[in-house]
Amino acid sequence: MKEQEQSEVRLQAIVHGRVQGVNFRYYTRRRACELGLTGYVRNLWDRTVEVVVEGRRTEVQALQAFLNVGPRSAAVTQVETSWPAPTGEFDRFEVRY
Repeated sequence: MKEQEQSEVRLQAIVHGRVQGVNFRYYTRRRACELGLTGYVRNLWDRTVEVVVEGRRTEVQALQAFLNVGPRSAAVTQVETSWPAPTGEFDRFEVRY
């Protein structure tokens, strides 16, 4: 595998659309855990969902693909992303309140 695919990255995403009240956080956490990622997901006051995740590039990109669609009950209209440097601050992936 290419070295870049194995490098650790951090993704910060804000997901817009019908993403609260549709189990978006639950399914995001489940998918992130399946991929072995760390970080968190939480609802924001403006009815968006924030996701901060760290892990290997290929797995983070797989979660990013999920965020663009979400679970069946969601309707994602936009995902804003940024890629700051990873900090290694997380030891698991959790839902934050």
